[in-house]
Amino acid sequence: MRILLIGEFSRLHNSLKEGLELLGHKVCIVANGDGFKNYPVDLSTRAKWLETKIGLFSKKLLYKTVGFDLLKLEFGIRFYFHLNKLKNYDVVQLINEAPIQTIPWLERYLLKKIFHQNKDAYLLCCGVDYLVAKHLVKKKERYSIMNPYFENKNSQKEYDFIFDFLKPSHKKTHDLVYQNIKGVYASDIDYINPIKGEKKFLGLIPNPINTDKIEFIDLKIDGKIKIFLGINSGTYYTKGIVFFEKALEIVGKKYEDKIEIIIAQNLPYNDYIKLYDSSHIVLDQVYAFDQGYNALEAMAKGKVVFTGAEKEFENYYNLQDEVAINALPDVDYLVTTLSYLIENPAKITEIGTRARKFIEKEHDYKIIAEKHLKTWEA
Repeated sequence: MRILLIGEFSRLHNSLKEGLELLGHKVCIVANGDGFKNYPVDLSTRAKWLETKIGLFSKKLLYKTVGFDLLKLEFGIRFYFHLNKLKNYDVVQLINEAPIQTIPWLERYLLKKIFHQNKDAYLLCCGVDYLVAKHLVKKKERYSIMNPYFENKNSQKEYDFIFDFLKPSHKKTHDLVYQNIKGVYASDIDYINPIKGEKKFLGLIPNPINTDKIEFIDLKIDGKIKIFLGINSGTYYTKGIVFFEKALEIVGKKYEDKIEIIIAQNLPYNDYIKLYDSSHIVLDQVYAFDQGYNALEAMAKGKVVFTGAEKEFENYYNLQDEVAINALPDVDYLVTTLSYLIENPAKITEIGTRARKFIEKEHDYKIIAEKHLKTWEA
C-alpha cells in the first residue's frame, strides 16, 4: 500500500511511518517540519526564503502593515511544487484540517488537488480544529486549555490560533475536508468529545511511539533528583507552564540539596530530547485528560511525567496503578506531589517502570500502525 501523510506536529507521523514501513508499506511525509522543532520529512514545505534576512524583514513588514502572513503563503507555494509527486496514493492521512498551514483559499485549492488525485483520505484529530475549537470555547469540559484565556487577559494573544479555526474562511476548509474524507479518528481522549457526534467518527487510535528507537533509561537515583521543564513560548499558557514555574520555585528552595532543575526553551526536537534524557521527572502540561506526544515519549524512556492522566484516561485503559502523574492547574497540589516523590525516590522508579510498560502495551508503533491499516482496509 502507498500511503501519504500530510503534516507533522509532534513526530506522530514519523513514528507511524516507521511502523507502516516495517509492515511492508511505502510511506511519504510532506510537511514543513513545524518551525524550530524541525521534524524530519520526505518532501519539505519549509519556508526557506522567509528564513533569510531579507525574507524575514519582508514578512514582518507585511504582517505589521496589512496583517498578511508571507510564511503561510510560502508553505502553500512549496506544497504546490510537490503536487506531481503526490499522486496515486492508496491512502492519504491529514494530521489536521489545515495540514499544509497556508492561507485558507490556497489550502482548499491544494487539498482539492490531493483529494482528486489520490484514493481514500482520512483525518486525524490530534490538536485544535474547527470542532475542537467550537467545543472548547463553549466550556464543555470541567477544565481545558482555554482556562487561561477566560481567566487571564495577558494570555489572550496566544489563543488567536484557536479562534482562527472558527472563522468563516476556515469553516469552508472544514466542510471541504469532511466532504472528502472517509473517516476521522482521535489520537487521545481529549479529542473524543468534540468529534464523537460526527457520523464519520471512527473512534480512538492512540498515538504511535517507536519503542524500538526510544531506549528505556533505568531511573537510578544515586544523587540529586533531576526535574525537567521544557517550554515552548508559543504554548506557555495553553500548557499551564506558569503553574510548573511557581511549583519549581517552591520545591527548589525546599529541596535545594536534593534536586536539580533543568529548564529548556524553544529548542529543536533533537536538542530538547538530549537535555531531558538525564532527568527523572518531566513536567509536561496541566490542562489535559490524556497524554500528548511529548509526554508519551518521556514515559517510554521511563520518566515520571506530570501531564494529563485523569479518571477518564485511567478508566479507558483500565489502569489500577499510576503510569503518569495527573497534573492540575494548582500550585499547592503540584508542590505536594513533587515533594512526595522527592522524599520517596523509590516511587519514581516504580512509576517510571510502569510508564514504559504502558507505552509498550498501548502505544507501540507497530501495533498502532496495524490499527490504522485495519481502519483503512475496512
